Parts: sequence; structure tokens; C-alpha cells
Amino acid sequence: MTRKVALVTGGSRGIGAAIARRLAADGFDVAITYAQARDRAEAVAKDIEAAGGRSLVLRMAAADPAEPVAAVERTVAALGGIDVLVSNAGIAPYGPLEEVTPAEVDTTLAVHARASFVLAQAAARHLSADGRIVVIGSSLAERVPYPGWTLYAMSKAALGGLVKGLARDLGPRGITANLVTPGSTDTEMNPADSPEADGERAYTALGRYCSPEDIAATVAHLAGPGGRNITGATIPVDAGVTA
Repeated sequence: MTRKVALVTGGSRGIGAAIARRLAADGFDVAITYAQARDRAEAVAKDIEAAGGRSLVLRMAAADPAEPVAAVERTVAALGGIDVLVSNAGIAPYGPLEEVTPAEVDTTLAVHARASFVLAQAAARHLSADGRIVVIGSSLAERVPYPGWTLYAMSKAALGGLVKGLARDLGPRGITANLVTPGSTDTEMNPADSPEADGERAYTALGRYCSPEDIAATVAHLAGPGGRNITGATIPVDAGVTA
């Protein structure tokens, strides 16, 4: 059987790497993008190949409007098509509201909102019938329990509207679009053993962090047969921080 093809942006580490590995284990060929750490991306690619899939490693600056389009086109050219797009690449601007600059606003919106839109627009030209788009957001778009995250929360909140619009635009072709919103997740950006981690756990209903594999499992469900009738939805994987 021909393996399906997935493109996972920001796939060199953390949640993106876990998603890439899980999709490979589920039978996908997987292209991943990275911003800086090519060595990390190549290590994930080796894991994809060890699972029996083909891999493709692409450098992508998400803030550049042309590079997300190029990533889609290069995936299609190298792997023969695209069945699943996972828009995961992101940044984490944090700091006092008064110190946020217009340049930081523009960059954050470009990386989170514009890149996700442009990726979906480009992928839609190639997605197979029954194709899937999954966007990775954040629980901070719904609940901001502490200061310093206004810009990040605003940029992630745009993604809920994106998937609802995509669901209507692409639904007649059988293509689904959904948003997965992680809460505190044990990655290099937010380790579960950091000094701030106990405070973050206190905001959750379950009193614990998520793992990258938790997020990957939900993405895999949406990308697989079980996700065929889920579209336009926002699905929290956040240990109950938004409960």
C-alpha cells in the first residue's frame, strides 16, 4: 500500500518531533521543518525512517510568507503529495505588556497566524480527498492565568477562527481542519522540572503536565480514520487547565 504523506512544521523538537514520530509509526511518510537546529531535525528524520517511512528535512522561516508555501511544494515534489498538514511551528514571546514592540507583534502574528493560513492555503491545492489539517494552538488562547502572555495569547486565539473557516471552505472536498490546544507540556521550552512548573500544575484539574506524546496521540487520531467526521473543532489537551 502507498503510504500517506504528512508535513509537520516545527518538527525538530518537542511537540512537533513527537507528532512526526507518531505519524511515522502510524504509517506516514513525514516531512518536517526546522528553523535552526538541522541536526535535531535529522535525528527525527532517522526515527521516521526507522519506523519504515520516508523522511524529508526542510528549513523554514515561518515569519517569511514565501517559505511555508515552498515547504508545501517541496514536500509534494519529493514525497509525491500531501495528505496531512500539521501546522506546529511557533515562538513564545513573553514579557511585560509595556515592553512589547510593534516588530514583536508583527513577527508573532506572522509565525502563528499568517504562516498557518498560508500553509493551509498552499496545502489545499494538493490535499487529497479525505485530507486533514491540524493546527497546534495553546490553552493560553482561552485562559491566561498570569501576566506576560498577552501577545502570545492573541496570536494563538486567531487559530480558532482559522480552522472554522477552513472547515467550511474545504468540507465539500472531504477535508477536515481542527485545532489542538496543549496546556503546559514537558518540553525544552517549558520543562516539567523548572522552578515555575509547580505553579503551572496548580492551575490544572489533574495537577500534572502533559507530555509531547499526549499531544501527538490526539493529532494522530485526527489524522487517522477516527478523525474523518471531526472538523472545525478546538480540542484541548491541557490536563484540565481550561476546565
